Amino acid sequence: MDVVNQLVATGQFTIIKQPLGFMKILQWIFAIFAFSTCGSYSGMFKMSVECKNRSESDLSIEVEFEYPFRLHQVYFDAPTCKGESPERLFLIGDYSSSAEFFVTVGVFSFLYSMAALSVYVFILEKYRQGCKGAQIDFVVTSVFTFFWLVASSAWAKGLSDVKAATDPDKVLLLIEACDEPENRCREVHDPVVSGLNTSVAFGFLNLILWGGNLWFVFKETGWMAAFGGTYAPSQEKAPAPESFGQEGYGQEGYAQQGDAYAGTQGGYQPDYGQGGYTEGGGDYQQGGYEQQPTSFANQM
Repeated sequence: MDVVNQLVATGQFTIIKQPLGFMKILQWIFAIFAFSTCGSYSGMFKMSVECKNRSESDLSIEVEFEYPFRLHQVYFDAPTCKGESPERLFLIGDYSSSAEFFVTVGVFSFLYSMAALSVYVFILEKYRQGCKGAQIDFVVTSVFTFFWLVASSAWAKGLSDVKAATDPDKVLLLIEACDEPENRCREVHDPVVSGLNTSVAFGFLNLILWGGNLWFVFKETGWMAAFGGTYAPSQEKAPAPESFGQEGYGQEGYAQQGDAYAGTQGGYQPDYGQGGYTEGGGDYQQGGYEQQPTSFANQM
């Protein structure tokens, strides 16, 4: 219990309220519904063959079939109405490939949704660090979206074939006794395939969920900024100007720039050379004219 409490304390369950986490919960739930409604199915239909000789009739021929719908292995015994022992007949078709692929995609979608949801809750910082986790998530989500499209379409076609192969009216055509007009053949009970219809519906709902979730995962990858032109890759630092790199600030480099600036400006241009000011003579020369100090006594 301590480990569970620690995990709950460190988990970021607010991600569940966001589209990224909420969509994963829906994917997890609908994946369970998809593979369970298909993988747990078992059905039965019933027929009757009434022969001219009533003692040879069989009014309750039950045929049971189930996932993975290898119907060519499903058999039943039907009367011949000729005084002979009943003949053994097999259904037609093997639709296990589409059914098993559909269930496999559903199971792996369930497992991946649970794993991704755990990452969102407990290590969301590592998931978003460097966008590597989000980019892997986007690729995997794209693959599952494609798989759901293929699996749902294939299973929808396979279910249509299963319904046709288990239609009692068509199965009665396999019985030779039903070709005779004096014998009466009819269906008693049709198979209930509402659960299989539901599995197909859940398959296409998963396709919509996984396809819609691509947008929310794509926003975490950082590719949107790159496509929008706002992503600036790291560049090398530009070298410093030579005037600041070799001779220092305020020495020759600065003096050369000052001279260039002085040459482009008109009017009064001060000269900050070292020879302009002498302590002994008191002369202060500036820009080509000479300024003599004025005594304080003369001003008075």
